[in-house]
Amino acid sequence: MLDIRVANSVVDYALSLGTDFAELFVEQNHVNTIGTLSNEVQAVRSGIDFGIGIRLVYGHKVLYGYTNKVEEDELKRIVTELATKDLRDPLTQKQNFDYRTIKESHPATNTLSKDACIESKIAFLLTADQTARAASNIISQTRGSCLQREQQIEIFNSEGLHTDDTRHYIRASLTAYASDGSEQATGSWNNGGLKGWEIKDEIDAERTGREAARQALVNLRAKACPSGRMPVVLGNGFGGVIFHEACGHLLETTAVAKKASVFHDQMGAMIANPLVNAVDDGTLTNEWGSINIDDEGLETQRTQLIKDGKLTCFLADRLGAAQTGFECTGSGRRQSYRFAPASRMRNTFIESGETELDEMISSIDKGIYASHMGGGSVQPGTGEFNFSVQEGYYVENGKIQYPVKAATLISTGPAVLKEISMVGKDFELACGMCGSVSGAVPTTVGQPSLKVDDILVGGNA
Repeated sequence: MLDIRVANSVVDYALSLGTDFAELFVEQNHVNTIGTLSNEVQAVRSGIDFGIGIRLVYGHKVLYGYTNKVEEDELKRIVTELATKDLRDPLTQKQNFDYRTIKESHPATNTLSKDACIESKIAFLLTADQTARAASNIISQTRGSCLQREQQIEIFNSEGLHTDDTRHYIRASLTAYASDGSEQATGSWNNGGLKGWEIKDEIDAERTGREAARQALVNLRAKACPSGRMPVVLGNGFGGVIFHEACGHLLETTAVAKKASVFHDQMGAMIANPLVNAVDDGTLTNEWGSINIDDEGLETQRTQLIKDGKLTCFLADRLGAAQTGFECTGSGRRQSYRFAPASRMRNTFIESGETELDEMISSIDKGIYASHMGGGSVQPGTGEFNFSVQEGYYVENGKIQYPVKAATLISTGPAVLKEISMVGKDFELACGMCGSVSGAVPTTVGQPSLKVDDILVGGNA
C-alpha cells in the first residue's frame, strides 16, 4: 500500500532526528453494515478509510501522528512536527527492510472485497426477526445488524520489519423487544468471527430470533431481585466479561508499567482460587478476537495468565515490555491508524473445569444464577466493578425459583478470583468490543459456568 522507497526514506529521516524507534502503520479499512427494524431494512452503508500512523519513540516517550496522504513530503512533515521538542543527534542505525510473509491461520472465503452478499445478509436478519416475533404476540419489535469488515495493514519499522496482513471480520445480531403495555424488556443474541460471510453456514437465523425473543420474554415476567451478599453462579460464555473487564485490563502492561494495577508486583503470587486457569489466546482459529500478527507486526501467541491460581504472565506490547522487562506477547493492538498501539486482550477466558452446572445450582441455599451478563462499569487500577445481569434467576434451597430483573453484581476483580469455588464443564466463548487507550478492538470473552461464594448483589426487592 505504501511505496517501500518512501517508507525507507521517512524512517531514515526519523532516525536522523535522534529517535530510538520509528514505525509506519498503513491501513485500509473497508466496512459494510446492514440494519433492520422488525421486517424492514433501515440502512445499508459501505465505506473505505485509508491512513498512515507514524510513531516515534524517544526512550519511553511516545509521539504519534497520522495522515490520509502517502506523499513523502507530507509524512516527513509530520515526523518533523512530532520530533521538534526532542531533537538530538542520531543514536540508532536503521536496519534494511526484510519483508516477512505472514502465515494465514484464519481463512476466509466470502470476503467483502469479493461480494458484500447484501441480499443474503438481509434474508438472515429478516428470518431472525420473523422467528422472534412469531414466538409471542408481545414481541413488539426487533433490531437487527450485520457488520462485515476487511482490514488491510502494512507495517514498516526502524528495526527492519516490513510485513502486511489482511483481517476479515463478520458479526450478526438481533435484539428483541417485549412489551405488555406497561413494561418493556429486551433480549439479544449475536454471532461473529474472524472470517467472511461463509459464517452463515455455521449460524442459524431462527435460533438467533428464538434466543433473542426467549430472553426478552423471560425478562418481561421477571420479579425484583433481592439484594445483599450471597453466592452467585455466573453463566458461561459472555459471563467472562467480568474477568475481562475487572481482571484482564489489570494484567496489561499499559496499567502494570504505571503501577496502576493492583497486580503490578504480584507475579508468581496466588491471586485466585487454585481451580482458576486463565488464558489470553490470539491463535484460536477464526475467533473474533484472533489475529495473525498484532498491530506492531509481532506474531500472536497463546499466553497463560493464571495457572492453578498463580499469576504467570502479563500482556505486553513493545513499549510495555521495554518499561517492565517482561517479554512481548504479541498483544500490541489499536483500533486504526489514528491510534498508537497498546497492550490489549485478544481471546481472554477462564479454562474449563470439572463441575456440572446443576451441582453449582444445588449447592446454593439462597443466591442468584446470572445466566447472561450485561454491561457495567469498572474502576481502572483496582478492578472495582458494577455489572448488570441481563438474564438472572433467584435460587433457593438448591433450585431455581423465578427470573429476576434489575440485578447488579458489585465487587472487585481480585476479590472475585479468590471467591470462585466451582468451575464448570460448559465452556463457551462470546464476541464483543473492548475500548481502551488505543481505541475499540474486537475481543472475545469466555468461561464455563462459575460459582462465586460471596459477592454483593444489588437489587430492588
